[in-house]
Amino acid sequence: MTMPDRPELVRTEEGLALEWDGMTLRGDLTALIPRIRPDRLNGELIVKAAKYEKLYGGGTVTVLDATAGLGEDSFLLAAKGFNVLMYERDELIFSLLEDSLRRAADDPRTSEAASRIKALCGDSIEAMRGIASREDGAGCPDLIYLDPMFPARKKSGLIKKKFQILQQLESPEDGDSLIRAAVDAGPRRIIVKRPAGAKPLGGVSPAYSVKGGIIRYDCIILRP
Repeated sequence: MTMPDRPELVRTEEGLALEWDGMTLRGDLTALIPRIRPDRLNGELIVKAAKYEKLYGGGTVTVLDATAGLGEDSFLLAAKGFNVLMYERDELIFSLLEDSLRRAADDPRTSEAASRIKALCGDSIEAMRGIASREDGAGCPDLIYLDPMFPARKKSGLIKKKFQILQQLESPEDGDSLIRAAVDAGPRRIIVKRPAGAKPLGGVSPAYSVKGGIIRYDCIILRP
């Protein structure tokens, strides 16, 4: 039996999944339930980097996630209180994301966070350029989040399998175009997820970084 060139979308009892080369990838935001508990959420690196309280000025705080993937980091931000608009450019990955969001909305433990998220299938660079071109500033988010794909770590396990499937569908994003479009869109902050030892995306130095063992979150402050 010939292995398909691309992962195939299948429907299972647990929800939509992608299958390829004996591996299965499924979005499951409900798996984050232990991490969104109040005693743990503030310890998440993405939440520390976003500094919700610093951005909050008595109104709604908005995030544009330009590289949604399976939406896990954005779900943590939504659980913190941000309203999130996610863009995913690949139609198959978007199908997993949409299905995972639907199941999270049906679960009372995750429905509140899911209600703060809207997902769109499309090119986020074009969307950010559209925001930049508007003279009235309409649609400008408080925060833009960038998580460009980087090479999978050479370790076994689910993380490697996840990246093997994703890399069959998406080539790495053009980091220079991403960061340039994000800056031009005029948010208050940009957060970029990077490997711990990588250079800043597009050569744009962050105001501060929140570091973990293998990744870090660079925060670029554009306006108070």
